[in-house]
Amino acid sequence: MNIKCDQLTLTYGNHVALDNINFEIQGEKIYGLLGRNGAGKTSLLSIIASFRKQTAGTITINGEKPFENAKIMEQVVFMYSKDYSEESENIQSILQDVQRYRPNFDKDYAEYLIDRFQLDLKKPIKKLSKGMQSAFNVTIGLASRAPITILDEVYLGMDAPSRDIFYKELLQEQERHPRMFILSTHLVSEMEYLFDEVILINKGKLLLHEDFDTLVSKGATITGDKEIIDDFVRSKKCINEQQLGGTKSVMIFGELTEEERNDAIDRGLEVTPVPLQDLFIHLTKEEDANGTESRLS
Repeated sequence: MNIKCDQLTLTYGNHVALDNINFEIQGEKIYGLLGRNGAGKTSLLSIIASFRKQTAGTITINGEKPFENAKIMEQVVFMYSKDYSEESENIQSILQDVQRYRPNFDKDYAEYLIDRFQLDLKKPIKKLSKGMQSAFNVTIGLASRAPITILDEVYLGMDAPSRDIFYKELLQEQERHPRMFILSTHLVSEMEYLFDEVILINKGKLLLHEDFDTLVSKGATITGDKEIIDDFVRSKKCINEQQLGGTKSVMIFGELTEEERNDAIDRGLEVTPVPLQDLFIHLTKEEDANGTESRLS
């Protein structure tokens, strides 16, 4: 599968939700879509899933425009935190409806997941807890086995054991039935090990699209004597710094060469990787320590 966005723009009145988004993703990978609240993640995913049409620009899936394209739409499943307060049907009934519209839906696997999550098939879904409703959404998303499976913060309300089941099942599904997964999440530290690639949007703009390993290798935390640190990072992009007495720790964005790493060690500095969550926090913060907007360039 291939998704290509070219100058994709979405506006609501005077509000620009997506501003000239350009990227291309393809293949059977797990993509992590990250961004602060209101960054435009759900707006982007809803366009990919044909829930709404962009204001300007283009999006294609396998070279075709997806909006109102039945052939493409049945290849995409979009699960999110739904409001089931008016839904009186039980899980069993809803699964039967889903099966009619999802050509790859695996009913046996869905029943297996329902058992794993300990869901009551006969209980009206509106009477299930928020976490159980989310587990049901995960069940539909995984069991539909759509070539493009979008899960937009679908874990909301799930407790830690249920989220652990979700992550394990997702990875096992990717081995059994490889597909394109797009996961939108705020639980970056908990889910980052799932990602093959990361897409980061901020204020409606694409901030970066990188292979996971490449991205995290671009960040490093340098710790040591303040004066030595200041000299070492003088030409680096510093995105955060902390100091205690004469010891200073600086987070930089930009890959260190092997020569630079050896130089840091020779100077008595400690070089450690930066978790994706820390990169996410500091690359999308409103202002840096000097009161200016944080940028990559």
